[in-house]
Amino acid sequence: MRIGMLTDMYKPHVSGVTNYIDLYRRRFEELGHEVVVVTFGNRTHDDADENVVRSPAVPWGRTGWQAGLGYSGDAVAAVRSCDILHAHHPFVSGPLGVRHRIPSSPIVFTNHTRYDLYSDTYASFAPQFLRHGVVRQSLRRFTQAIDMTLAPSPAIRDWLSEFGITDDAVVLNNSIDTAPFRSPASRFTADDFNLPSDSIIAVYLGRVGQEKNMSLLADAFIAAAAQVPDLALLVLGDGPARADIERTLANAGLSSRVHFTGTIPYSQAPAHLAAGDFFVTASVSETYPLVVMEAGAASLPCLGVNSPGVGEVVAQELSGILTEETPGAYANGMIALATDTALRERLSRGAIEASADHDIRITADTLMDHYERLIESRVALNPPLVL
Repeated sequence: MRIGMLTDMYKPHVSGVTNYIDLYRRRFEELGHEVVVVTFGNRTHDDADENVVRSPAVPWGRTGWQAGLGYSGDAVAAVRSCDILHAHHPFVSGPLGVRHRIPSSPIVFTNHTRYDLYSDTYASFAPQFLRHGVVRQSLRRFTQAIDMTLAPSPAIRDWLSEFGITDDAVVLNNSIDTAPFRSPASRFTADDFNLPSDSIIAVYLGRVGQEKNMSLLADAFIAAAAQVPDLALLVLGDGPARADIERTLANAGLSSRVHFTGTIPYSQAPAHLAAGDFFVTASVSETYPLVVMEAGAASLPCLGVNSPGVGEVVAQELSGILTEETPGAYANGMIALATDTALRERLSRGAIEASADHDIRITADTLMDHYERLIESRVALNPPLVL
């Protein structure tokens, strides 16, 4: 089977969607299928992976998004060569599939993002009713033109229905390759990040953007650090909020207890997570976050905010702790995980067990079943011409 992954952004951009695509690409290739990634950006970029086709685009600030400047002939040809297309963004790359697929080729779309919340963060200059109306209309039009919409969690399925987009979304939980996180090839320690060797390290991995609620994370860390002298914060990733967060923590006198790595290669995530004692994310805009599962496979219990997405991945008091969305409540969660070794060890065991249910070897088989059924249906409706 030749599978086309349609995405507005791909490597070298680092994101959960990029990791999702790469994970399934590698698994499907292991099973003997061919995967082509159709994306946008610098067409002279030296892709380490084969079968990456790019159309011209310009970056949209530091968001990682690419503003497409049209579809290249190579991209159209790649789309038309696929047995099935899997879209990961509905605004630029997804319509490429709708316009240029062959009749027998179905399109699957995974809604990775709460686009209404992203519009609240990045387009707040416009009235909310207008922003949300554009999101609703665009998504509804796209989902009506394709064959299947996948939701990475029940909460996203419910949002797609309640927001007026589609009532037919199918839940397929996000997945990870647990093996490299359980047994990383190497392990970093506090010393590698110039943190005190006896630190209890709260580690964050992901985009450092305001949509990730980084200001709440910083404020909570300041409060918790005042109560726990050996608490440290390791931030793995980069983004537009980094300078403000670094300044906030420096003004609180905590620079020696915080380290920002900047963007790291995804292959190095297991080694970096191995330096932590527990994982932290204050985001309330997630769908079904891969990074929480990866941290769990690395034996790190998660401290999160009780919200859709994170709240569906973290089992309260089993694989992590969920708090209210306030600096005080979140700081109390940090203090509990930093000071109660028995609690941390118990939740660590639970996090490892929970991550096993999300292994790619399970979910890839389910997704392939969807692909095969949809192809059979499309071919039945659009039989090949006999000359």
